[in-house]
Amino acid sequence: MKASPLRGRVKAYRLGHVAEALAAVALMAKGYRIEARRYRTKLGEIDLIARRGDLVLIVEVKARPSLAEAMDAIGRSSERRIASAADLWLIRQRDYARLSLRFDLVAVLPWRWPVHVENIFADSD
Repeated sequence: MKASPLRGRVKAYRLGHVAEALAAVALMAKGYRIEARRYRTKLGEIDLIARRGDLVLIVEVKARPSLAEAMDAIGRSSERRIASAADLWLIRQRDYARLSLRFDLVAVLPWRWPVHVENIFADSD
């Protein structure tokens, strides 16, 4: 019997939620406070927004078999979408003028603690 496409989407959706929860725990263990999960705007969605002091992390969470696959899963269009959504979040913050933004990746790999990759968009130009 063939699995339905809906079943596959539900499984991916659940995996995404579990991966985001694991990523949030890993960031909290590093001293970050989670400001938002699955922050939606008309321009796109941010998986996690974390903060420590004036540093705000815009975090893309990827559950993949390897770190390389997780890093490859973020393309130029994803980068633009995430950056645009981050701008919308940032302008809504009272203290936006003193905040520093950084775009990070948390890769959730099988049977490993989540891997936090800082400044994922730095080398994209």
